[in-house]
Amino acid sequence: MDKLELNTKAQELRELLGEDANSPVDIFSLANHIDKLTLVFYPLGENISGMCVNDSEIKLIAINSTMSYGRQRFSLAHELYHLYFDGGSGFNVCSKRFESKSENEKCADQFATYFLAPYKSLRAEVRKVSCDSLLSLPQVIALEQYFGMSHLAMLWRLVNEGYLSSDKIDDYNHGVISVSRKLGYDDKLYRPTPPELMKRTYGHYLKQVEEMKNRDLVSSGKIDELLLDAFRDDIVFGLDGDVQGAEVID
Repeated sequence: MDKLELNTKAQELRELLGEDANSPVDIFSLANHIDKLTLVFYPLGENISGMCVNDSEIKLIAINSTMSYGRQRFSLAHELYHLYFDGGSGFNVCSKRFESKSENEKCADQFATYFLAPYKSLRAEVRKVSCDSLLSLPQVIALEQYFGMSHLAMLWRLVNEGYLSSDKIDDYNHGVISVSRKLGYDDKLYRPTPPELMKRTYGHYLKQVEEMKNRDLVSSGKIDELLLDAFRDDIVFGLDGDVQGAEVID
């Protein structure tokens, strides 16, 4: 597919999930509202960014939680392409690398950048941060912070759109966290998931477990076993200072 078609599909999915065509998105919150989707965060090693399983029985996306928060957002958008638009296999394992990918994986990468940073919205933000033809590193950081996109993904998107020369990529890959802090940004975008949260399951699986509990279909011990299999010891043991029935501090 060409860029126009991928951008169109990204906008269509945004609308399907209840988002407008241009604003930054909370992609994890959106994924939790996708019917029957289970979302798993897990350390998947150095070479895998994520995976997607989509067949008649299972709808699952797994994200490598050792990657930066920005890259996890990008990887989830990439996997949504496989979930909704990939006419091939119902099982995809996706590489962390941006280079040397199949055409289908390149389409998923391009789709992900359009989902997080729609074409018109990116163009408008580029005009806001820069009056010159050459974007500086602080300006690139401002763009990726606005859209919540990983640094490398934003660099490649800007190169592909003609906003940045490819020979700047290596230069702009140094001192990113330091510069972002000096500019007043939180560095969460560039950090991995905290160790205590690297293994977690959300979405449909937990809803099924809760339904079995409410309908008294299995024993309480089995419920705990199912939750522990999903790395949700926080629910089983009430960790992190949780108090049953406690009010939200807002």
